[in-house]
Amino acid sequence: MTHRRTKLSIAIVLVVLLLLAGAIYLRKEAPPEAARLLPESDGIVYINLRPLRSATHFDQHPVEHSPEYQQFIDATGIQVEKDLDEAAFALHRMANPKGPNGAMAFSEVFVGHFDGRRLAEYLAHIATSQEDYAGHTIYNIPSEGRTVRVTLLGYDIVAASNTPLPEQIHSMIDRYRTAALPFSGSSLLSKRYSQVPLLAIAWGIGQIGAPLSNGGARVMGLHLPLPVDATFIASLTWIGKIHLRVEEIAPSDAAAADTTESLQTILVLVKSMANSGGAETYDSEARALINSIQVERRRNQAVVTATIPTALLQQMMSSPQNLHSLPVPNSGKKP
Repeated sequence: MTHRRTKLSIAIVLVVLLLLAGAIYLRKEAPPEAARLLPESDGIVYINLRPLRSATHFDQHPVEHSPEYQQFIDATGIQVEKDLDEAAFALHRMANPKGPNGAMAFSEVFVGHFDGRRLAEYLAHIATSQEDYAGHTIYNIPSEGRTVRVTLLGYDIVAASNTPLPEQIHSMIDRYRTAALPFSGSSLLSKRYSQVPLLAIAWGIGQIGAPLSNGGARVMGLHLPLPVDATFIASLTWIGKIHLRVEEIAPSDAAAADTTESLQTILVLVKSMANSGGAETYDSEARALINSIQVERRRNQAVVTATIPTALLQQMMSSPQNLHSLPVPNSGKKP
Protein backbone atom coordinates (compact mmCIF):
# COMPACT_ATOMS: atom_id res chain seq x y z
CA MET A 1 0.00 0.00 0.00
CA THR A 2 2.81 2.40 0.89
CA HIS A 3 4.53 1.58 -2.39
CA ARG A 4 1.36 2.40 -4.35
CA ARG A 5 0.93 5.72 -2.53
CA THR A 6 4.53 6.63 -3.34
CA LYS A 7 3.95 5.89 -7.02
CA LEU A 8 0.74 7.92 -7.00
CA SER A 9 2.49 10.88 -5.36
CA ILE A 10 5.30 10.74 -7.89
CA ALA A 11 2.78 10.59 -10.73
CA ILE A 12 0.90 13.62 -9.38
CA VAL A 13 4.14 15.61 -9.08
CA LEU A 14 5.13 14.68 -12.63
CA VAL A 15 1.72 15.74 -13.99
CA VAL A 16 1.96 19.08 -12.15
CA LEU A 17 5.47 19.66 -13.50
CA LEU A 18 4.34 18.81 -17.03
CA LEU A 19 1.40 21.19 -16.76
CA LEU A 20 3.70 23.92 -15.43
CA ALA A 21 6.20 23.32 -18.23
CA GLY A 22 3.36 23.40 -20.76
CA ALA A 23 2.08 26.69 -19.34
CA ILE A 24 5.56 28.24 -19.52
CA TYR A 25 6.00 26.99 -23.08
CA LEU A 26 2.63 28.38 -24.15
CA ARG A 27 3.40 31.72 -22.49
CA LYS A 28 6.68 31.94 -24.34
CA GLU A 29 5.35 30.80 -27.72
CA ALA A 30 1.70 31.93 -27.67
CA PRO A 31 1.02 35.68 -27.90
CA PRO A 32 -1.62 37.29 -25.64
CA GLU A 33 -5.16 37.11 -27.00
CA ALA A 34 -5.39 40.85 -27.64
CA ALA A 35 -2.42 40.62 -30.03
CA ARG A 36 -3.71 37.43 -31.67
CA LEU A 37 -6.91 39.22 -32.65
CA LEU A 38 -5.08 41.87 -34.70
CA PRO A 39 -5.21 41.64 -38.51
CA GLU A 40 -2.24 41.40 -40.87
CA SER A 41 -0.05 44.48 -40.46
CA ASP A 42 3.43 46.02 -40.81
CA GLY A 43 3.94 46.39 -37.07
CA ILE A 44 2.42 45.43 -33.72
CA VAL A 45 2.58 47.12 -30.31
CA TYR A 46 1.23 45.47 -27.15
CA ILE A 47 0.92 46.88 -23.62
CA ASN A 48 -0.13 45.02 -20.47
CA LEU A 49 -1.23 47.78 -18.11
CA ARG A 50 -1.81 45.54 -15.09
CA PRO A 51 1.87 45.27 -14.00
CA LEU A 52 2.51 48.89 -15.05
CA ARG A 53 -0.41 49.95 -12.86
CA SER A 54 0.99 47.93 -9.94
CA ALA A 55 4.51 49.32 -10.45
CA THR A 56 3.62 52.99 -10.93
CA HIS A 57 0.15 53.33 -9.31
CA PHE A 58 -0.72 55.74 -12.12
CA ASP A 59 -4.41 55.04 -11.56
CA GLN A 60 -4.17 56.66 -8.13
CA HIS A 61 -2.87 59.99 -9.42
CA PRO A 62 -5.43 62.72 -10.18
CA VAL A 63 -5.81 63.19 -13.92
CA GLU A 64 -7.07 66.43 -15.44
CA HIS A 65 -9.82 65.44 -17.87
CA SER A 66 -10.51 67.40 -21.02
CA PRO A 67 -14.20 68.26 -21.56
CA GLU A 68 -14.46 65.67 -24.35
CA TYR A 69 -12.83 62.96 -22.25
CA GLN A 70 -15.11 63.80 -19.32
CA GLN A 71 -18.13 63.45 -21.60
CA PHE A 72 -16.83 60.02 -22.62
CA ILE A 73 -16.47 59.01 -18.96
CA ASP A 74 -19.95 60.29 -18.08
CA ALA A 75 -21.51 58.42 -21.01
CA THR A 76 -19.71 55.08 -20.66
CA GLY A 77 -18.42 54.95 -17.09
CA ILE A 78 -14.99 54.05 -18.46
CA GLN A 79 -11.86 55.66 -17.05
CA VAL A 80 -8.90 54.54 -19.10
CA GLU A 81 -6.37 54.87 -16.28
CA LYS A 82 -8.44 52.57 -14.06
CA ASP A 83 -10.40 50.29 -16.38
CA LEU A 84 -8.09 49.48 -19.29
CA ASP A 85 -5.95 46.35 -18.72
CA GLU A 86 -4.46 45.54 -22.12
CA ALA A 87 -4.08 47.28 -25.46
CA ALA A 88 -2.78 45.90 -28.75
CA PHE A 89 -2.17 48.00 -31.87
CA ALA A 90 -1.59 46.96 -35.48
CA LEU A 91 0.20 49.48 -37.71
CA HIS A 92 -0.81 49.53 -41.38
CA ARG A 93 1.49 51.43 -43.71
CA MET A 94 -0.49 53.28 -46.38
CA ALA A 95 0.59 52.98 -50.02
CA ASN A 96 0.35 56.76 -50.48
CA PRO A 97 1.63 58.59 -47.36
CA LYS A 98 0.28 61.88 -48.73
CA GLY A 99 -3.16 60.46 -49.45
CA PRO A 100 -6.35 61.13 -47.47
CA ASN A 101 -5.49 58.42 -44.94
CA GLY A 102 -1.97 59.66 -44.18
CA ALA A 103 1.11 57.49 -43.77
CA MET A 104 -0.29 55.06 -41.23
CA ALA A 105 -3.60 53.51 -40.24
CA PHE A 106 -4.27 51.57 -37.06
CA SER A 107 -6.28 48.62 -35.80
CA GLU A 108 -6.64 48.18 -32.04
CA VAL A 109 -7.92 45.75 -29.45
CA PHE A 110 -8.69 46.94 -25.91
CA VAL A 111 -9.25 44.61 -22.95
CA GLY A 112 -10.62 45.88 -19.65
CA HIS A 113 -13.63 46.47 -17.44
CA PHE A 114 -16.40 47.83 -19.65
CA ASP A 115 -20.13 48.29 -19.24
CA GLY A 116 -21.14 46.82 -22.59
CA ARG A 117 -24.62 48.29 -22.61
CA ARG A 118 -23.50 51.85 -21.88
CA LEU A 119 -20.59 51.63 -24.31
CA ALA A 120 -22.85 50.30 -27.08
CA GLU A 121 -25.33 53.12 -26.47
CA TYR A 122 -22.52 55.68 -26.63
CA LEU A 123 -21.13 54.24 -29.87
CA ALA A 124 -24.59 54.11 -31.45
CA HIS A 125 -25.13 57.75 -30.45
CA ILE A 126 -22.02 59.06 -32.20
CA ALA A 127 -22.02 56.66 -35.18
CA THR A 128 -23.37 57.85 -38.52
CA SER A 129 -24.09 54.28 -39.67
CA GLN A 130 -23.87 50.67 -38.52
CA GLU A 131 -23.03 47.32 -40.09
CA ASP A 132 -23.92 43.82 -38.94
CA TYR A 133 -21.13 41.29 -39.53
CA ALA A 134 -20.98 37.72 -38.21
CA GLY A 135 -23.29 38.50 -35.32
CA HIS A 136 -21.49 41.70 -34.29
CA THR A 137 -22.53 45.32 -34.72
CA ILE A 138 -19.87 47.56 -36.26
CA TYR A 139 -20.28 51.27 -35.49
CA ASN A 140 -18.98 53.59 -38.24
CA ILE A 141 -17.82 56.84 -36.64
CA PRO A 142 -16.32 59.84 -38.50
CA SER A 143 -13.08 61.09 -36.96
CA GLU A 144 -10.54 63.52 -38.43
CA GLY A 145 -11.41 62.75 -42.04
CA ARG A 146 -11.44 58.98 -41.54
CA THR A 147 -14.06 56.42 -40.59
CA VAL A 148 -13.33 54.61 -37.33
CA ARG A 149 -15.03 51.24 -37.14
CA VAL A 150 -15.67 49.97 -33.61
CA THR A 151 -17.22 46.73 -32.38
CA LEU A 152 -17.68 44.97 -29.05
CA LEU A 153 -16.16 41.50 -29.47
CA GLY A 154 -17.01 40.38 -25.93
CA TYR A 155 -18.04 41.78 -22.58
CA ASP A 156 -14.45 42.88 -21.91
CA ILE A 157 -12.96 43.26 -25.42
CA VAL A 158 -13.37 46.14 -27.89
CA ALA A 159 -11.89 46.24 -31.40
CA ALA A 160 -11.44 49.30 -33.60
CA SER A 161 -9.84 50.22 -36.92
CA ASN A 162 -9.49 53.39 -38.99
CA THR A 163 -8.26 51.70 -42.17
CA PRO A 164 -9.90 52.81 -45.44
CA LEU A 165 -11.75 49.49 -45.92
CA PRO A 166 -13.67 47.30 -43.40
CA GLU A 167 -11.45 44.29 -44.14
CA GLN A 168 -9.40 44.73 -40.95
CA ILE A 169 -12.35 45.00 -38.54
CA HIS A 170 -13.93 41.97 -40.25
CA SER A 171 -10.66 40.07 -39.78
CA MET A 172 -10.63 40.81 -36.03
CA ILE A 173 -14.19 39.55 -35.67
CA ASP A 174 -13.27 36.38 -37.56
CA ARG A 175 -10.16 35.87 -35.42
CA TYR A 176 -12.23 36.26 -32.24
CA ARG A 177 -14.00 33.00 -33.10
CA THR A 178 -10.69 31.13 -33.02
CA ALA A 179 -9.09 33.11 -30.19
CA ALA A 180 -8.90 30.00 -27.99
CA LEU A 181 -6.25 28.58 -30.34
CA PRO A 182 -2.98 29.68 -28.67
CA PHE A 183 -0.95 29.92 -31.88
CA SER A 184 -3.43 31.82 -34.03
CA GLY A 185 -2.63 35.35 -35.14
CA SER A 186 -1.05 37.32 -37.96
CA SER A 187 1.99 36.17 -39.94
CA LEU A 188 4.17 38.87 -38.31
CA LEU A 189 3.18 37.65 -34.87
CA SER A 190 3.84 34.02 -35.78
CA LYS A 191 7.26 34.87 -37.17
CA ARG A 192 8.60 37.24 -34.51
CA TYR A 193 6.78 36.80 -31.19
CA SER A 194 9.12 34.02 -30.04
CA GLN A 195 11.91 36.66 -29.98
CA VAL A 196 10.04 38.84 -27.46
CA PRO A 197 11.49 38.39 -23.92
CA LEU A 198 9.43 36.02 -21.76
CA LEU A 199 8.52 38.52 -19.03
CA ALA A 200 7.88 41.52 -21.29
CA ILE A 201 4.93 43.65 -20.16
CA ALA A 202 5.05 45.85 -23.27
CA TRP A 203 6.59 45.12 -26.65
CA GLY A 204 6.59 46.07 -30.31
CA ILE A 205 7.67 44.24 -33.46
CA GLY A 206 7.82 45.21 -37.12
CA GLN A 207 9.80 46.85 -39.89
CA ILE A 208 10.66 50.51 -40.03
CA GLY A 209 8.00 52.84 -41.40
CA ALA A 210 7.95 54.83 -44.59
CA PRO A 211 8.91 58.17 -42.98
CA LEU A 212 12.46 56.90 -42.41
CA SER A 213 12.77 54.77 -45.52
CA ASN A 214 15.21 57.07 -47.31
CA GLY A 215 18.25 55.53 -45.71
CA GLY A 216 18.08 56.69 -42.12
CA ALA A 217 17.46 59.59 -39.77
CA ARG A 218 19.42 62.42 -38.18
CA VAL A 219 19.84 62.65 -34.41
CA MET A 220 21.70 65.65 -32.94
CA GLY A 221 22.98 66.38 -36.44
CA LEU A 222 24.45 62.89 -36.83
CA HIS A 223 23.32 60.40 -39.45
CA LEU A 224 21.70 57.26 -38.05
CA PRO A 225 21.49 54.56 -40.76
CA LEU A 226 18.24 52.62 -40.48
CA PRO A 227 17.78 50.11 -43.33
CA VAL A 228 14.20 50.04 -44.57
CA ASP A 229 14.22 46.22 -44.49
CA ALA A 230 15.45 46.01 -40.89
CA THR A 231 13.13 44.49 -38.30
CA PHE A 232 12.82 46.00 -34.82
CA ILE A 233 11.84 44.23 -31.61
CA ALA A 234 11.38 46.49 -28.57
CA SER A 235 10.31 45.42 -25.09
CA LEU A 236 9.83 46.54 -21.50
CA THR A 237 10.46 43.85 -18.89
CA TRP A 238 9.68 44.12 -15.18
CA ILE A 239 12.13 42.25 -12.91
CA GLY A 240 12.19 44.50 -9.86
CA LYS A 241 13.10 47.30 -12.30
CA ILE A 242 11.86 48.23 -15.75
CA HIS A 243 14.35 47.07 -18.38
CA LEU A 244 14.15 48.49 -21.91
CA ARG A 245 15.54 46.52 -24.84
CA VAL A 246 15.47 47.60 -28.50
CA GLU A 247 16.88 45.20 -31.06
CA GLU A 248 17.47 45.96 -34.73
CA ILE A 249 17.72 42.87 -36.91
CA ALA A 250 19.61 44.28 -39.86
CA PRO A 251 19.86 42.71 -43.33
CA SER A 252 23.61 42.17 -42.86
CA ASP A 253 26.40 42.26 -40.29
CA ALA A 254 27.79 45.41 -41.94
CA ALA A 255 24.46 47.24 -41.64
CA ALA A 256 24.24 46.31 -37.95
CA ALA A 257 27.82 47.52 -37.44
CA ASP A 258 26.97 50.90 -39.03
CA THR A 259 23.92 51.33 -36.79
CA THR A 260 25.89 50.32 -33.68
CA GLU A 261 28.74 52.71 -34.40
CA SER A 262 26.36 55.63 -35.02
CA LEU A 263 24.36 54.89 -31.86
CA GLN A 264 27.50 54.67 -29.75
CA THR A 265 28.69 58.04 -31.07
CA ILE A 266 25.33 59.65 -30.29
CA LEU A 267 25.27 58.03 -26.85
CA VAL A 268 28.68 59.46 -25.95
CA LEU A 269 27.42 62.96 -26.78
CA VAL A 270 24.16 62.52 -24.87
CA LYS A 271 25.91 61.17 -21.76
CA SER A 272 28.41 64.02 -21.92
CA MET A 273 25.61 66.59 -22.02
CA ALA A 274 23.69 64.92 -19.19
CA ASN A 275 26.70 64.76 -16.88
CA SER A 276 28.47 68.05 -17.65
CA GLY A 277 27.52 71.63 -18.38
CA GLY A 278 23.99 70.87 -19.54
CA ALA A 279 23.23 68.65 -16.55
CA GLU A 280 20.81 71.20 -15.07
CA THR A 281 18.35 70.42 -17.88
CA TYR A 282 18.15 66.76 -16.77
CA ASP A 283 16.63 65.58 -13.49
CA SER A 284 18.19 62.70 -11.55
CA GLU A 285 15.84 60.09 -13.06
CA ALA A 286 16.60 61.19 -16.63
CA ARG A 287 20.35 61.10 -15.94
CA ALA A 288 20.03 57.63 -14.41
CA LEU A 289 18.20 56.44 -17.52
CA ILE A 290 20.77 57.97 -19.88
CA ASN A 291 23.73 56.58 -17.94
CA SER A 292 22.20 53.08 -17.98
CA ILE A 293 22.00 52.94 -21.78
CA GLN A 294 24.28 50.43 -23.46
CA VAL A 295 24.74 49.66 -27.16
CA GLU A 296 26.25 46.47 -28.53
CA ARG A 297 26.32 44.43 -31.72
CA ARG A 298 25.69 40.71 -32.08
CA ARG A 299 26.39 39.75 -35.69
CA ASN A 300 23.49 41.28 -37.67
CA GLN A 301 21.80 42.69 -34.56
CA ALA A 302 22.26 46.12 -32.99
CA VAL A 303 20.96 46.00 -29.42
CA VAL A 304 20.18 48.93 -27.12
CA THR A 305 19.40 48.27 -23.44
CA ALA A 306 18.55 50.58 -20.56
CA THR A 307 16.97 50.62 -17.11
CA ILE A 308 14.03 53.00 -16.63
CA PRO A 309 13.76 54.41 -13.07
CA THR A 310 10.37 53.72 -11.53
CA ALA A 311 9.89 57.41 -10.70
CA LEU A 312 10.42 58.36 -14.34
CA LEU A 313 7.96 55.71 -15.46
CA GLN A 314 5.44 57.07 -12.97
CA GLN A 315 5.80 60.51 -14.55
CA MET A 316 5.29 59.04 -18.01
CA MET A 317 2.18 57.10 -16.95
CA SER A 318 0.57 59.79 -14.81
CA SER A 319 -1.63 61.34 -17.51
CA PRO A 320 -3.31 58.76 -19.76
CA GLN A 321 -5.98 60.85 -21.47
CA ASN A 322 -7.57 59.01 -24.36
CA LEU A 323 -8.69 55.67 -25.71
CA HIS A 324 -7.25 56.89 -29.02
CA SER A 325 -9.57 55.26 -31.52
CA LEU A 326 -12.73 55.31 -29.42
CA PRO A 327 -13.90 58.76 -30.56
CA VAL A 328 -14.98 61.34 -28.01
CA PRO A 329 -17.97 63.50 -29.01
CA ASN A 330 -17.55 67.23 -29.38
CA SER A 331 -21.06 67.80 -28.11
CA GLY A 332 -23.95 65.96 -26.65
CA LYS A 333 -25.55 65.58 -30.08
CA LYS A 334 -24.97 63.08 -32.81
CA PRO A 335 -22.56 64.47 -35.46
